[in-house]
Amino acid sequence: MQPPNPLDEPIIEPHATGALKRTLGPLMLWGLGVGYVISGMYFGWNLGLPAGGTLGLAIATGFIIVMYLTFTFSYTELACAIPRAGGAFEYATRALGPRWGFLGGMAQNIEFIFAPPAIAIAIGTYLHDYVPLPIEALATAAFVVFTLLNISGVRNAAIFELFVTVIAVVELLIFCGATLPSFEMTNLTHNPLPNGYGGIFAAIPFAIWFFLAIEGVANVAEETINPQRNVLIGFGSAIFTLVVLCLLVFVSSIGVAGWEAIVYEPGSTEASDKPLPLALGLIYDKDHWLYHLLITIGLFGLVASFHGIILAAGRSTFEFGRKGFAPKVLGEVNSKYSTPANALIFNMVIGVIALFTGKTGDIITIAVFGALTLYIVSMIALLRLRKTEPNLERPFKAPLYPLFPIIALVIATVSLVAMTIYNPQLALIYVGLLAVAYVYYFVFVESKKNTTHP
Repeated sequence: MQPPNPLDEPIIEPHATGALKRTLGPLMLWGLGVGYVISGMYFGWNLGLPAGGTLGLAIATGFIIVMYLTFTFSYTELACAIPRAGGAFEYATRALGPRWGFLGGMAQNIEFIFAPPAIAIAIGTYLHDYVPLPIEALATAAFVVFTLLNISGVRNAAIFELFVTVIAVVELLIFCGATLPSFEMTNLTHNPLPNGYGGIFAAIPFAIWFFLAIEGVANVAEETINPQRNVLIGFGSAIFTLVVLCLLVFVSSIGVAGWEAIVYEPGSTEASDKPLPLALGLIYDKDHWLYHLLITIGLFGLVASFHGIILAAGRSTFEFGRKGFAPKVLGEVNSKYSTPANALIFNMVIGVIALFTGKTGDIITIAVFGALTLYIVSMIALLRLRKTEPNLERPFKAPLYPLFPIIALVIATVSLVAMTIYNPQLALIYVGLLAVAYVYYFVFVESKKNTTHP
């Protein structure tokens, strides 16, 4: 018999102090899973085309799809066995100890806190065409509105997320239907590798942006009805939906006039945050009703991911505070709405500061650094838990174990190394964020524990 694990805590029931309510079913989890990610179909991924070209980004995306398929089904094992709001933080702490847990948790926080500002900038850019206000002001307003919506209750937030996600998926299908008749194979093969094969590695963060934050489904496992069953259904159906949408959007948008046409606006050398409108503008006049319809509805895709990642980020920061790895005030639940209001507000403040840099590509890259670190730590935790806790109840097990987690681990590690080589300054910023966080951990967390428990 295995000795009891001191970190093997019981699931907190809805009536307990500091608890989150269980209100989410499989359909809402699908909505959250797709919603977290779907903005990656609308913008951001095209920023990898100047580096990799069509072929370079396609190859990078192919490897990343394999990584996410193997990672998602491996991560589902962890989410079903340990359904807690902290996600990777909980899994790494249990498997590898608090220092690794802190690394996994901080990586997760960086991913979830830095992704929303990039999406907020895109929202502001879209709205700027209709509302004559600065992009930063519109982005900040979006942060305030959707933070308040998340504070109002997880069920309200999830219902809204499902609504906007369904509209965003339908919009992407309409976009593909509108552009595919203009598809020409020569547009996919034009200037396919502008920077040679090295461009494949440079395009990796933008390939990851297609799927970034899908793992956020695990962060609402504590608020899910029957998480051992529903998390699997939500995760699996979401990743299948996203892979299909990714392939359709990639081919249909570039196939209209080549990759340059969806990166640069006419007469500009600055990369655009609006690849789909650029593709549509080559087929339809900007006064055409379909163009206006698709551009207006396109906001729903950005809103779905923005709102959904804010939700996941709140749970991640909340769990950090609840476990004492961050100030305890971040781990408090709002008494009226039973939501992590303090964590949500804290994340909003950091996000607003980040969006005022205006560097969408850099913000995306830092978020991806966090994501890859999270994936690496989580797969190591899965492999470790299989050895140290073979009797842990696992309602779902990763297929073809240990092949799936090892494949995900290898691709994530290669991607992290490649990103570091091609983005050394941003890598230093990311490592700096982790270093500052670890200083806090050693000074205020470990030292306090050592004093309390000599």
